[in-house]
Amino acid sequence: MDFMGVDLLQLGEGYARFKMPVRPEYLQGAGSMQGGLIVALADEAIAHAMMTLLKPDEGLTTIELKSNFLSGVRRGDLIAAATVFKKGRSLILGDCLVTDNTEKNICRVSATFLLLKE
Repeated sequence: MDFMGVDLLQLGEGYARFKMPVRPEYLQGAGSMQGGLIVALADEAIAHAMMTLLKPDEGLTTIELKSNFLSGVRRGDLIAAATVFKKGRSLILGDCLVTDNTEKNICRVSATFLLLKE
């Protein structure tokens, strides 16, 4: 997260909010933010939201992601707001909406994580 300039803005029970700058080196050939970096931000936000609900002997790992790119972004900051949708016995489901500085929707990500028991 340090490498990509990601900052934690808020962390609560089943919720996480992160901020990441759009840097020139993150832009793809057409001049918009590279989509994989947006999804990586969302994945990290969802994981942190989930970690707030884990027991001491539990861990997690991403097993599935679905992303919908809603708009491009060329500058400013991205805000990723993630929530846990459901925590079951072996799977955890989460969602994240990534917006820009103007609160324009950039990307929506849904994820399934495997709950790991020590």
